[in-house]
Amino acid sequence: MTQPHSPSPTNEPLSPTTTTTTTTTTTSTTTKPPAMRLIVPLQGVVQGRGGLILGSIIPCALFYFYQLYLKKHRRRPPPPSQTPPFLSPTSSSTDLTRSSSRPNLRSSSSLGPAPVSGRAHGLSKPNVSPYYIGLDRFREDPYCPSVNPDGVIQLGLAENRVGQLLCMDLIEKWVVEHWEKSMGSELGINGIATYQPLDGLMDLKLAMSDFMSMIMGNVSIDPSHLVLTCGATPAVEILGFCLADHGNAFLIPAPYYAGFDRDLVRTGVELIPVHCRSSDNFTFSITALEQAYNNARKRGVKVRGILLSNPSNPVGNLLLTETLHNLLDFAREKNIHIISDEIFAGSTFGSEEFVSIAEVVDWEDLDKDRVHIIYGLSKDLSLAGFRVGAIYTANENVLTASKKLARFSSISAPTQHLLISMLSDKRFIQEYMVTNRKRLKIMHDSFISGLEQLGIRCAKSDGGLYCWVDMSALIKPYNEKGELELWDKLLTIGKVNISPGSAFHCIEPGWFRCCFTTLPEADVPLVMNRIKKVVESCKSSS
Repeated sequence: MTQPHSPSPTNEPLSPTTTTTTTTTTTSTTTKPPAMRLIVPLQGVVQGRGGLILGSIIPCALFYFYQLYLKKHRRRPPPPSQTPPFLSPTSSSTDLTRSSSRPNLRSSSSLGPAPVSGRAHGLSKPNVSPYYIGLDRFREDPYCPSVNPDGVIQLGLAENRVGQLLCMDLIEKWVVEHWEKSMGSELGINGIATYQPLDGLMDLKLAMSDFMSMIMGNVSIDPSHLVLTCGATPAVEILGFCLADHGNAFLIPAPYYAGFDRDLVRTGVELIPVHCRSSDNFTFSITALEQAYNNARKRGVKVRGILLSNPSNPVGNLLLTETLHNLLDFAREKNIHIISDEIFAGSTFGSEEFVSIAEVVDWEDLDKDRVHIIYGLSKDLSLAGFRVGAIYTANENVLTASKKLARFSSISAPTQHLLISMLSDKRFIQEYMVTNRKRLKIMHDSFISGLEQLGIRCAKSDGGLYCWVDMSALIKPYNEKGELELWDKLLTIGKVNISPGSAFHCIEPGWFRCCFTTLPEADVPLVMNRIKKVVESCKSSS
């Protein structure tokens, strides 16, 4: 019996003799399945016969006829309802009908306005802080003795707004007498109309360093370590960018200036309040700083620095030398930075003497690279509209980065040249500072005396353009809600804008900041009468 031929162990084609023998033997013993006939062409390809041509042509032909079938039975689109106009060589483009496209353009507007960034969306929301709401209410209905005597009196902004109050009359007199010399032909158009160093002219840095040294006392300010900005606000933001990354935090004794929250919003730096109590005249302690620091670490937040105001804003107290030494020790131990806002350094009037943290650093000659000072001319020189601020730092990395970031907040050249002349006038500056402190104390004492006659006490303060007022006896219930209700009464009934303590993150309800430098001394009785009206309404309702 003939045995079937075994398959070749390799993929090489079989010889014709072998193939014939295999086919004959297989046919004589078994019946080939019908399915085998379907792959005969492929078998031919394998065996090297004409199946290569057939295996290539047949699939292509099938695919071609399939495409013809689809094309023949494809559903045609319906004819357009309107025939588009035919543009002949002699016709004008004005003959084209445009009305059909206008509805389409109008309908596309239903998608809404183009979206803005999440940052812009958040900033464009209405103000929620009482601090800014009060400022808005004043702008809508400002008090004027001749035009709007029933308007809102502004006590919410630390600014000198009135001519004869404090030293605005001295500033006005100097500018009138020295304008031509400061901005005239000697300077030339090239001095004010061309690009200047974005971090400030060196002549102004020299003048600023002399002025700051005089204000801060016993401190030598190196002008090469100054970066000038258009106000203290960008100075705070620049230091936020330089000292911390997004998601890091600064410790800040509270209550603190309400504007700091906005000053640092673009940096993404979190402000962690270190709450202070009235029993300590709202002065922070190292124990409170330690506790806040440890709580932040438990939350996974990296603390990169301490931000503080000296004199304090809103309280007005001054930091003692011993406190500053302890603060430096704490910062050294935690390896963090200190940002000291000393913009009210020259606006002192009490028994305590102002001590700058720069003076403490000079004594120890240590850690100069971790201490950074913010200053400006808005308060001490009453030049808020000039927009002049300064960063003072000995840290070379911070100094270099701040100079580059100052391109977004540079001071105008005319302003700088005017201030160079003013600050270089030593006689005027000396006279101004003496008069400023004397008038500031008169206004402070007059305002405090009026509040005491109403049975309202104030925290002890030695600096600033404001006082920290305790109205907790007038709020009911004794919480933030009661405080905001009293604030609303003062604003709507008394027509007086003062800022509640909750806007400054004060933990004790009932405290308010009153800025007494926004009105002349003659208007103090009017303010007291308006506050008295609210006090009487609170007592009668209780």
